[in-house]
This record gives sequence, structure tokens and C-alpha cells, in this order.
Amino acid sequence: MVSKTDDIPASVPSCNPVDFANEGDGAQDSKETTKPPLKDSCACGHSADTAVMNGGGLHEHAEEAKSKQDGSGEVDGGEESNEHEVIVIQDTGFTVKIQVPGTEPFDLQVSPQEMVQEIHQVLMDREDTCHRTCFSLQLDGNVLDNFAELKSIEGLQEGSLLKVVEEPYTVREARIHVRHIRDLLKSLDPSDAYNGVDCNSLSFLSIFTDGDLGDSGKRKKKGNELEQIDCTPPEHILPGSKERPLVPLQPQNKDWKPMQCLKVLTMSGWNPPPGNRKMHGDLMYLYMVTVEERHVSVTASTRGFYLNQSTTYTFNPKPANPSFLSHSLVELLSQISPAFKKNFTALQKRRVQRHPFERIATPFQVYSWTAPQVDHAMDCVRAEDAYTSRLGYEEHIPGQTRDWNEELQTTRELTRKNLPERLLRERAIFKVHSDFAAAATRGAMAVIDGNVMAINPGEETRMQMFIWNNIFFSLGFDVRDHYRELGGDAAAHAAPTNDLNGVRAYGAADVEGLYTLGTVVVDYRGYRVTAQSIIPGILEREQEQSVIYGSIDFGKTVVSHSKYLELLEKTSRPLKVQRHGVLNEKNETVDLCSSVECKGIIGNDGRHYILDLLRTFPPDLNFLPVEGEDLPPESQRHGFPRQHLHRLACLRQELIEAFVEHRYLLFMKMAALQLMQQKANKDNKTSALPATESSESSSETSTETLTESSADATQTPASDAPKVPVTDTLKADQTDESVISQTATTNAEKSSKPATNGPMEPTALQNGECESPVEGKEPGESIPGLAQAKELAESLVAEDGSGIDPKSREVVLNACKAVGSISNTSFDIRFNPDIFSPGVRFPEDSLEDVQKQKQLLKDAAAFLVSCQIPSLVKDCLDHSALPMDGATLTEALHQRGINIRYLGTVLDFVDKTPARAQLDHFYRIGISELITRCAKHIFKTYLQGVELSALSAAVSHYLNCFLSSFPDAVAHLPPDELVSRRKNRKRRNRVPGGGDNTAWANLTPSELWKNIATEAQSYYHFTLQCESVDQAVEKYGLQKITLLREISIKTGIQVLIKEYNFDSRHKPAVTEEDILNIFPVVKHINPKASDAFHFFQSGQAKVQQGFLKEGCELINEALNLFNNVYGAMHVEICACLRLLARLNYIMGDHPEALSNQQKAVLMSERVLGIEHPNTIQEYMHLALYCFANGQLSTALKLLYRARYLMLMVCGEDHPEMALLDCNIGLVLHGVMEYDLSLRFLENALAINIKYHGPRSLKVALSHHLVARVYESKAEFRSALQHEKEGYTIYKNQVGEAHEKTKESSEYLKYLTQQAVALQRTMNEIYKNGSNASIMPLKFTAPSMASVLEQLNIINGIIFIPLSQKDLENLKAEVQRRQQLQESGKNEEHTEDSPLELEDQIPIDD
Repeated sequence: MVSKTDDIPASVPSCNPVDFANEGDGAQDSKETTKPPLKDSCACGHSADTAVMNGGGLHEHAEEAKSKQDGSGEVDGGEESNEHEVIVIQDTGFTVKIQVPGTEPFDLQVSPQEMVQEIHQVLMDREDTCHRTCFSLQLDGNVLDNFAELKSIEGLQEGSLLKVVEEPYTVREARIHVRHIRDLLKSLDPSDAYNGVDCNSLSFLSIFTDGDLGDSGKRKKKGNELEQIDCTPPEHILPGSKERPLVPLQPQNKDWKPMQCLKVLTMSGWNPPPGNRKMHGDLMYLYMVTVEERHVSVTASTRGFYLNQSTTYTFNPKPANPSFLSHSLVELLSQISPAFKKNFTALQKRRVQRHPFERIATPFQVYSWTAPQVDHAMDCVRAEDAYTSRLGYEEHIPGQTRDWNEELQTTRELTRKNLPERLLRERAIFKVHSDFAAAATRGAMAVIDGNVMAINPGEETRMQMFIWNNIFFSLGFDVRDHYRELGGDAAAHAAPTNDLNGVRAYGAADVEGLYTLGTVVVDYRGYRVTAQSIIPGILEREQEQSVIYGSIDFGKTVVSHSKYLELLEKTSRPLKVQRHGVLNEKNETVDLCSSVECKGIIGNDGRHYILDLLRTFPPDLNFLPVEGEDLPPESQRHGFPRQHLHRLACLRQELIEAFVEHRYLLFMKMAALQLMQQKANKDNKTSALPATESSESSSETSTETLTESSADATQTPASDAPKVPVTDTLKADQTDESVISQTATTNAEKSSKPATNGPMEPTALQNGECESPVEGKEPGESIPGLAQAKELAESLVAEDGSGIDPKSREVVLNACKAVGSISNTSFDIRFNPDIFSPGVRFPEDSLEDVQKQKQLLKDAAAFLVSCQIPSLVKDCLDHSALPMDGATLTEALHQRGINIRYLGTVLDFVDKTPARAQLDHFYRIGISELITRCAKHIFKTYLQGVELSALSAAVSHYLNCFLSSFPDAVAHLPPDELVSRRKNRKRRNRVPGGGDNTAWANLTPSELWKNIATEAQSYYHFTLQCESVDQAVEKYGLQKITLLREISIKTGIQVLIKEYNFDSRHKPAVTEEDILNIFPVVKHINPKASDAFHFFQSGQAKVQQGFLKEGCELINEALNLFNNVYGAMHVEICACLRLLARLNYIMGDHPEALSNQQKAVLMSERVLGIEHPNTIQEYMHLALYCFANGQLSTALKLLYRARYLMLMVCGEDHPEMALLDCNIGLVLHGVMEYDLSLRFLENALAINIKYHGPRSLKVALSHHLVARVYESKAEFRSALQHEKEGYTIYKNQVGEAHEKTKESSEYLKYLTQQAVALQRTMNEIYKNGSNASIMPLKFTAPSMASVLEQLNIINGIIFIPLSQKDLENLKAEVQRRQQLQESGKNEEHTEDSPLELEDQIPIDD
């Protein structure tokens, strides 16, 4: 049984595949040096790579050989050893008894690694003990230390009794208590999620599943569920509907009907207690109003809470009579307010019933772009938070404000020798990072809102810098003309994100002793703020004195430092940065191992910090015109180089990785080819030329030809024969191999395929190299694949070139020169990031190197245009990449190393693709992304001129100009208000940098759209053919609701959830009341759980090989480790749960599948957003498992929800919609709603024909599904027509003998019989009237089993009756597949071949 790999996530969302590539290389070496090198560490043939990296399975090998040449040989030796370690540290849990005052003792399952504090948390969450916060746990009268691990406590064992003992309060404890009670009272209230605070976010799954699925499965009887389903979806969900309502996005949750327990709970105005009362133990005073309108004043004292006799205007702190002294506020309130007692109990019951994933905080804040109108209620804790500079729970930390830098660096310094240590370290790093991101975001907002005093208040606003809560904030403007040469403000705006990418890369390389700053980039209200942790001592010194490495003036003066060189040398390999010399002002050579801007500062804490990492990656020459330098023809063909807004355009790390991998393959092929020629020469003794001469000639031509071939070899993804001699020779072995594989692959490719490589003519070899016919055949025979080539090349490189015969060494030398390696004995490509930096000069003796580096940069730029963009388009054509919205499109580009500035180029490329119609969805999403990004750029500057009091008016006006058909949108400031404002302003002090603050009101729709077109031209070099929103919608098939969603998410706008009539020509669609909030858009780094990730990859690999059980165990282990590092909520955990659910389902454990998938959906809603494309997919999977569990109505509700979300996010015309509609159609067919079912299935058929071509197997299957419904309706003629179509496709694609074709032909026979029988009966009736003897006809409702079988097929899940023989065959098939992939054959399989239907494993047979 095998699952389709599309769900073995093509990449864990938002994990950037490159980070892992580095793990394998640098980080791993430092971690695992002591372990013996393990060749093939996970014994899985590395198919994990095909699933997780887009590296086509070659990555691992590239890494492997590279590290071998390094002489270090530890090729991710991590994994295997980890697996053993984990087994060791799995201590079993045990049970303890907990005795709470006033309740019966209860059992609690704990694990030895937990801290005592975690038991505290559990008790504060439990329904019956949740109101206690101030207590200690005691074992045999000894108080347990909160931070002790349970295993370190003497005498604690299975069955021990822990007593909960109430402790006296302090002011801090009393505050924590009040805050906790407030959180309990608000626990079902979604307002925190709408306001985007405390890491709350929305989730709506429980509305569609009526609570927890696990229970409902047991509650409902399976048999009679059919009767009570109402299957008709709302009108707007049906195929073909044009309305796209917004309100259903957030269905009403009955749980959120507020159950009032208390009207008011606030701090009393009598705080703080006067001295004499302090000495009686008064800590603070609270004021409350109960539901029964009783006003009470409460004293929090060291012994607990009691009523005092104060009123609003008289202070009398004496205890009232009775005083109801209680240790907890809840006990006190339950005594004085019956309504509180009743509602609080009910509220807690409901709170505990909710799935924990609905209420756990997410690691990073997720903001919702829509919200209903929420009533603003009085809330003491929120009010107090707003007016103190404390961050959330800072009072828990001694010393009030946190020293972020110290925390960030100390966590990095934790030891990492074995798995438990690494987990502890990664958990600490992750926790500090998420806290820091939250603090930085809050600080950045405070800075822009004007609530923080600048440290240089005398300067103009743009130049101000701020310190708040130990974080340093600066604005993204070009202050002091720092970036004048590089593009001024545009460069200053791009620098922080580049810097962040640098911090991410150095963080992932994780070199001991090298420190980066905590960095967060926040875009808020049109401003970009960079938040950084502060290097100790930096503020007391001048920058000139403190920089001991790098340059503070872009390379005019440069210094270096041996310790920094030593540390940076360690990052040089993983980050591909070449060590190089530059000239300083005295013309002396200074050695650097990073770009010149990168500064090294030793802090007062003695740590070596690097900062300003904005040029960690080399420049992108396509967007950096340099006088006198020509780009390769591939780039020129696409109109490069182009002028960009700034000169800081860098290549992405993913691109560097892909380029190096591509060069590595080239290197291998060249070495192998030359070796084979030598071998042939020896064998035949008929060498036409002395070897030396041949190698010289090859090396002469190789440099210039390679630059072309590197690009050309994969020009149209590796299928048409390149025009360059070198690559022809490289292709030699490939061609033969494809012939070999041809015979093996039964019909998987059309047999014309191998010819695309150009016939293999021996004479096509390079200039003087031997042309004997024997040699021409030699490559194919002696080396059927790249595997042996690798062995040969690796054997060469193993001992660093020593002890090998000089001929072979020469081969390597040639290959190295040809691919631009910096070493002559092994493959090693690195970049010099200072090439083409203005102001940087290189010493005379390195000119040759610099020339090489320039060439390498040009090749990399050409590689992006000629390989990466076509490969992205090819992936979209064969549906292995399926972007649904702007975010997933951006991710697809970034994974392949394509920057967003190439979006225009990508769209032009798509437009010229022959199969343009099959890329409609991609083109539409691209255009919508391009338009909204241009609108975002304009909005940024637009907002900077708006003062706070006019913000909502300005934002609504902008949205009207952008989206509303109303031609003369006028800013909604009532005219008198505008006038009075102008008058007032003259008297008032002007805001610095404010300017004329009503300039924004003059924007008109036509002007805005003109600006958008101009921006598209200047930034993306793309010509938009539209002058208004309606033209854009018309020409490109966009949806206004989608544009609204994209612009809101990109700019942080939150709008009121209601129906907007954007098409009205009489009044503007958005009023200022509709703009509820503006949120920050935050960029930060996501620290990774590396060990967990290795397990996840090994698990995926095992699954792909068909070892489901082992795969399942590994993935469960990964899940534990992920939970250990990230806590309960994280995108990677989401991917883990999804895969587990799929495995449970395939292995027949439906309830378990349901439970895991439910968690995946909840988590996806909470962490990614309620309408994120991943969430939509999770909904679809959950529906399938619900159906299999017999919960039909739930399955339908979930599918309808998925369809609604998808309509809103990308519209109906999308290949994924076909899959969704097939699912809906099948479920409806199962519940005998035939007409409805047909509407969905016929829509799916139309979409499949459009996106997969009319001859695709998917279309055949679609025809078959439609035919089955017609059969159920007894409309045999239509059924026959569809089944015939399907049969024809099967016959042409897979041949008569294939079981699919046979099945189809059987079904055709059956349909014909039925049709004949029906006709006969009809004739009988016509002839004999009503008393005819009628043969009973078989009209069968489809069985649930048959519907489920079809559902599994379309969702790419196949159950194989697993006999031993089948298993063997399957494994052999999978291995053959992997060899095919690894052999570098990235030729396109014909898209409809049965094997390629769903990626890795045959499904449709």
C-alpha cells in the first residue's frame, strides 16, 4: 500500500529547502565528527530528497562526494546514530496521585523529562483546579522545586502522592492570579484572535464537525445516517456561480455567545495600598460588578481575597461582614454571585471540551485580515498592559526587562553533543526567538505610533533611532546618504531583508564562536523598522573604534582580524563564500572571508559578533548593469541586464545551491567521459592523439563552451539537444541510458523520447578527441548510468589527488577548470560576494581569480533564467507545483531560487509557452500577485503621508481607488470636517515629516491604476494592459475579492467582514468604518528542529519504499521531537500529522487517521490562517477520512467549506478544483443526490480536460465517474457516451492489454446490456399497455465501498493486497524509479503515462 507523494510534502511549508542542504554539509560535520562515516546513512537510496528538496534526488550524492573530497567523509552520519540515541533516552512515563484541597485525589500521567512546573500548568488548565495559581507541590512534606526535572526528585515514583498546598500571595502572585482568572473568563472569547494579541488565532473546524470528530463518530449511528443529510450546498458554492460572498469566511460559532460571569473586574482606584495597610498584608484592591449588579470592592492580601468596605468614593479597607475570605478569587465570587457560580462552571466545562489545539498559543502571531464588529468590553489586564512597557508576562523574569542579546547568544552556546542536549538547545533557541519576535513587533509598532522616545530626538524623524526594552530600532530610510551610491531609500528598504537572509544563513551554518544579532524586520503603516538585539558595549563606543573586521564605508577603508577569518572560514563551505583579498586605502591587501560590508565587532562580553550581512550572497547580474560587462546570451535573450531600483539585488541561497548542484553533475559527467575515453584508448591501443594533447584541447574550449552549456544543457528542461560540443559528449552516456531504461519502462514514455537527445554520433565528440567508432559506443556500454561515473570520479578524488596516476589527475583538473571550481583537485565552487561592489578594489595578483568569479556570476545569472524559470514552468505543467495564491506562488519561486523581481519575466515566459492554456491558473495568480505587489509599493509611500487621525479614512479611500468600480472615489471626510481640520492644524504644532497631510485625499482610481502600470513596468518590467480594476478583472480573469484578500494580507489591513459591492458605480464600496485595524507584517527567522527533521525525512523515505510500518514509527518519533522543540503548534508538526494520518488511513486505522488529520486541520488554521491553501488541502483530506468513517454529512460539509475557501482564494478555474469537485461529486453520488453530483463531476471533467489535455488518464477517470452517475440515473445513452470516451483514452494511452482498458470494456458491455434491457421493457410497455409483464431492472444505488474505492483512486491512495510477491515487485519498481531519477534524467515523462500519474508510484493501475 502506497500513498501518493504529493502529500509527502514537496517541502514542508515555509521551510526553505536550502537550509537543510546546509545542515548536511557544514553543520553536520561539526556535530558528528566523532562518528565513523556512514555511506548511505538511512539505507534508503536517498529518496527522501525527492520528496523534501526539489533536488531531484541528486543532492545527497553531491554532498557526499563533496565532503569526501574534503577528506572529512562524514556524510550525514547523524541520522543513523540519532536513531540509536533516541531508543536510549525513551524513558517510560509513570502515574502520580495529586491531592488538591477540597477534591478527591486523581491520577496524572507524567514523564521523567517533565519539569515540576509542567504539572503546575496542567493543574491550572484542569476544569476542577483551574482557579488555583498560587500553590506548591509537596512530596512527603518537602516542597518540590519548580524547575527540577521529575527524574531528579528523590522518592518520586509510580503511585507517589503529591499534595497541592496553598501558598501565601505576593503582589506578583496576586497579579498573576487576577490575570489568570481574566484569561479563564475570556477563554471562549475570540476577540484576542481578531485583535492579533497573545498569539491567539482563529479556527472554525469545530463548527463543521459539530465538536470533536472522535466523539461524534461514536455518537452517531452509522447505518441510518443517509436519511437526515441535507446535501444541497448554498448557491454560491455550486459550480458556475459568480458570487463570491465574504461573510461565510467566518461562520458564526455558537460557543462564542458570551456567557457573562461578571460585568466588571478592574483594578480599584485606591491602589496601591497605603503603608499602614501594607503592614496588614494588603497587596492590592480590585473593583467588581457582578451580573446581579452588586458593586463590590475586594482586597487581595497575602492570605487570599476578601470583601472590604470601600466604595467608589470612600476608602474603608476593613473586612466586610461576612468577608468571604478565600484563597482564590473564583471561590470568593462563587459565594457572592450565584450567576457567577453557574456560568463559570458551564464556561469551564465548555472550555475543556474544546480541542486543545483551538486554544494553545501559536509560536508566532497570525493576523486575520477580516473580523466582525466586536463589542469593546472593559478589561483591566488589557488596560494595564497597554500603559506599562512590560511585555506580556515579563514580571515572571527577575530583573524586569529581558536582556535579549544575552538570552539569544547563551542559548546558542548550549552544548550539543547528543540528542537530548541538542533538543534542549533547539527548544531554547526557538523559544527565545519567538519571544524576541513578539517583543520586537510590539516595540516597532510603539515606535511608529510615536510612543517611544528617540535616542537622537534632535534629528529629523527619518533619522531617528530608538531603544525600547533592550531592542534597538531603526527606520528603513537612507540616513546620512549611507546608501546614496546604491539606490538611496530603495536600497535602505531592501537592505534589512537582505540582512535578515544573511542572519538566517549564518544561523543555519551554526558555527561555534560566531554570533549574529537577533533581527526582526517589521513593516507597519508604510514604514519599515529593523529591530535588533544590542551588542554589549556598542552604544558607549564610536563605531570606527569597535569594528575590527570589514568596512564601515563600503570598502574604502578595510580591516581584517585573524580570529574572524578563522571563524568565517568555517562558514565558507556551507555558504559558498570564497576567501579573497581586497585593497584598503593604503593599497595593502586585506584578507576577507565575507563581503566588505560585513562588520566584525567584539562585544564587551568577549563574543565575536558579525553584523550587516546584506551581501552574504553574490549580486544578481541580471539586475545589475555593469559597464563593459556582457551577460551570457541566455540572459540577453530575455532582455537582461535590467535596471533595478537599487544595487543590492542578490541571488537567493536556494539558487546558489541549485547552481552548484547543477555544476556538480556537469563535473561528474565530464570526468566520467574523459576517463572512459582514456580507458577506451588503453583497450584499443589506437589512441588517435596523445592523451595530454586531447586534454589540453578540451580544456581550452571547455571554459567558453561551458558557460553556454551550463545554461543550454537544461534550456528546455534537458530535452532538446544542446548546440555545444562539450555537452554533446556529456550527453553521450545519457542517451544510451535512456534507451536502456526505455525497454524497462513498459510504455511509460513514448518511444520517440530517446531521440530528443539527438542521435548519438561518435563524430560529435570534441575537436581532437579520438573519433574511432569503438569509442563512440564505449560510454554507453561500459557505463550505463551516472552511478559508475560517480564512482570513477569519486575514486579519483578520494585521496585528494595523491597516489593516482597523472592521467586521471589531469582529467579531474580539466573537469575542475571547466566547471569553474576554485580547487584543482576536487569539485568546490564558491562565490566572491564583493565582485561588482562599487568602491571595492582587488589586488593585482588576484585578477585572474576575479575574472573567473565574474564569469561564475554571469553563469549563475544565466542559469536562473535558462534553467530555473523553465523548470518552474515545467513543474506547473505537470502539476508537481500547484500554487493557489500569492503566498504559495512566492514560495514556489523561492524554492527554486527565483526572486520575486523576476515575476514579470516568469509571466512572459509562461505567455510564450506552447501549452499556455494549461498554465492559465498560474498566469492568473502571477498577474494578481504582480498587481497587488505594485499596489503595496504605492500604498507604502501613500501611508507615510497620513496622520494617525485620518488613517481609516485614508486606507478605505485607497481600497476604493484600487478595487471599486465607482469612478470618482472621493475621500470620505465630510466636507465640514475637512475644513475644520485645516483650520485647527494651523494652530497646532506640525508633526515632523508630516507635510500636507491631506495630499492622500487627492488620489483617484485612474491615477492609482496608472501608477500601478508604471510600477509594473519599472519594477517587474512587465506591461499591464489595463487602466482600471474592471479592465484588469475582465482581461486577466481576476476576482476582486481575491485582490482584496491579497492586498490586505500584504499590507496588514483588517477589514470588517461584510458583503462589499465593489461593482457598484454609484457609491464607493468601502467606508472608513469598514477598516478595523492595521497590523504589522513581520519577517523573522524560523529556527529549525534539525534532528526531528532528519527523522521526518527518513520516515518519508521509508514510506516511499513501501516500508509503511517503519515509516510510521520514524514519523511518530519525528512528531515527538518536533513537539519537544517547537511546543504543540508549528507548521512542520502540521506536515508531520498530515503524513501520519495518511499512513494510518492506508494501514486501515481510520479512527486514528481521523484524529491526526483533525489535528492537522486545526493546526493549519491556527498557524497558517483559516483560508491558506494548505488549510484547504487539509480540509479535503479530513473529508476523505470522515467519509471512510461513515460520517457522510460531515464529509460533505468539510468539502463544501474547502470549495468555498478555494473559490475565494483563487476562483473556480484551477486544476486543484477538479480534484475537489470529483470528491464532492463522489460523495453526493454515494448519498444518491445524482443531479447535484453530476454538476460537480461534469465541472471536474471540464477542468481536467483543460489542464491535463483531453487524452489524459485523469480525464478518462473523470469520464468514468460521470458515466457511473448516469448509470445510477438509468440514462444509459449518456453513460455509454462517457464510458466510450474513457475507453478510447485508455486504449490509446496504455494499450488493449492493460487492466484499466479491460475494466472499461467490461463496464461498456454491462452498460450496453442494461440499455438494451431498458429499451426492451419500454417497447413492451408501448406494445401491451399497462398490463405488460415487465422484467425487473437493476437500478442500484452505489455501495459505500465502491464510492470509497473511487475516492481513494482520485486522491491518489491505492490499497494493494500485499502478498509477499507483490511487495517484492513494488520494492523493485520503487528502486528502479529511484535509479531513473538519480541518473540525472530529468526528461519529462509523458505526462499521461500511467506510472507518472501521481509522481512517484503507480496509482492508476
